[in-house]
Amino acid sequence: MRTKRVGLVVLLLLPMTAACNLLTPLIFVGEHKKKVSPEFDKLANGRVAVLVWTDQSTLFDFPYARFELATYIGDKLSAEMAQRSLKLDVVPTQHVEDFLQKDLDAQIDPDAVGKEFDVDYVVYVEVLEFQVRDPDQPQLLRGTINASVTVYDIRAEPGLAETFELAPVYCTYPESGPVLMTATNSPQIREQTYHKFSELVARKFYEYTVDL
Repeated sequence: MRTKRVGLVVLLLLPMTAACNLLTPLIFVGEHKKKVSPEFDKLANGRVAVLVWTDQSTLFDFPYARFELATYIGDKLSAEMAQRSLKLDVVPTQHVEDFLQKDLDAQIDPDAVGKEFDVDYVVYVEVLEFQVRDPDQPQLLRGTINASVTVYDIRAEPGLAETFELAPVYCTYPESGPVLMTATNSPQIREQTYHKFSELVARKFYEYTVDL
């Protein structure tokens, strides 16, 4: 009789155990993610220009690299801020590029760009390394961008600190390593490198979540 009772208890506990196992993933989901605060949180509700500098050797091989990188960063910033219901007015990249063509000194003068477009801040990205091919094996492709990121406060009072140096950005794609170059994948590798790089730059300005 006692054996039957023990068996009955075990049978009753089994569904409860199964239910607990089903609930476990839901309970611990939040513990596997982490919120990361922005490095600079003052862009929201303001007007911003994105200024990208690249050296002449990069522009020789990739004439539109400066324009393309600024466009990707500006678009990513706008999209992510809108997703968070935050307003951000980003100066169109073409307008900035037209100004740089007329005033070559402005390529390294964020203050001049900021005043030309009457913005609150200029996000100045100085590209220190730009590669699509592996430098040691030209037949292999791996996008690499290494850059510094500085925010210029255009509306700061004279004599006060006007710049905020953020952590540099180092981006590689594919992360797994170089891939063999083909007739079609070079533009794809560059585009995906742009996507990843722009996300790393843009997320400096809003809260985001990462997996642990």
